[in-house]
Amino acid sequence: MTTEIAEAPVAAAPGAAGRNALAAALTQFDDATEHLGLEPDLRAVLRVPQRELTVNFPVKMDDGSVRVFSGYRVQHNVARGPAKGGLRFHPQTDLDDIRALAMWMTWKCALVDVPFGGAKGGVACDPTSMSGKELEGLTRRFTTEIEQIIGPESDIPAPDVGTNAQVMAWIMDTVSMHKGYSVPGVVTGKPLSIGGSVGRSDATGQGIMYTIDNAARRIGLDMAGASVAVQGFGNVGEATARLLHEVGAKVVAITDVGGGAYDPEGLDIPDLARRFRAYGTVAGSPSTQPIDNETLFGLDVDVLVLAALDGQITARNAGSIRARILAEGANGPTEPSADPILHRNGVIVIPDILCNAGGVIVSYFEWTQNRSALAWTRDEVNDRLRRQILSAADAVWQRAAADGITERLAAHALAVERVATATRLRGLYP
Repeated sequence: MTTEIAEAPVAAAPGAAGRNALAAALTQFDDATEHLGLEPDLRAVLRVPQRELTVNFPVKMDDGSVRVFSGYRVQHNVARGPAKGGLRFHPQTDLDDIRALAMWMTWKCALVDVPFGGAKGGVACDPTSMSGKELEGLTRRFTTEIEQIIGPESDIPAPDVGTNAQVMAWIMDTVSMHKGYSVPGVVTGKPLSIGGSVGRSDATGQGIMYTIDNAARRIGLDMAGASVAVQGFGNVGEATARLLHEVGAKVVAITDVGGGAYDPEGLDIPDLARRFRAYGTVAGSPSTQPIDNETLFGLDVDVLVLAALDGQITARNAGSIRARILAEGANGPTEPSADPILHRNGVIVIPDILCNAGGVIVSYFEWTQNRSALAWTRDEVNDRLRRQILSAADAVWQRAAADGITERLAAHALAVERVATATRLRGLYP
């Protein structure tokens, strides 16, 4: 019987989304290096990825056909330690998108002072349209293709958009089978039973909650009773909404890929989470009004959390934002053209490389626990996370005040400065 080959690979040609993300990342880098007066040689080194791997690989589908997928792993910089960054499975994933995300990971790790460099990876696919068997086959084959550059000492993947703990388990098992022994430290974000860390699944949302509360205290806002709108209700958005709800905030609006739910009196977050698990969307929830992203962005709330994808706030819609605090739970959700508008309107932006760094901080904790064969308690993890992310927040606010710059520029200046220092110290290999 002849195996059917799909007519075209799933991978899309590089698109506007990836180009826009990379342009935004480079603009932020250029602004930081200009502020720092960084020497041209170092700018040239830090502006580009150190290593890029593109792979095209076949996967046998349930109907017997074979589809060819394109995947990527980019290591932006490893001056401060092994590369670290998530893997995303998403239809719009392309090389420019991964380049941008890898660069942001470099700055994120440096800002929150974890001893990693930045990396990112992904496959252009739609995981929601694939069976569990197909997704496992894709994951294991992709792992085999990039195995030459990943490992506990070199590059440690983690979950991102479209991936989860189960995907990490498949990656760990694939690498372990090839090695002949278990290699738990090759990925983070694993299930607890095979070396994962308690607190990892909520870590990004936990860090977002900590940074929001910290920013609120600085402007005299009590989060108990504060109004919140959240874009995105995946792992990050759901955890953020739930944790803010638990400290007394009033979450009034949530949107996801299927629509949105709005109630000015406050949403029942546990009920919405159950509905999302059952139907894949919060849209249509009883006793709520429908709402779309643009309407959500313009709500008169205390806090707006962006926990979806990049490029959401632009020069076109930035002027409509009325939130006092804009928390960037996603990577690159605000385009550089929107920043001056937000600043002029008095919106406090918690930059993404600070706001959503809880994930990589607890990934570092998981990696550390794997290497030392220890298991910390949830209280230990959350206490360490809180201290580490708020230390970075203090540094950002202090730098912004001292230099008279925005929090975003302060965050990037601190991060680039630290990576530049490590690069100078290591020198150039002949």
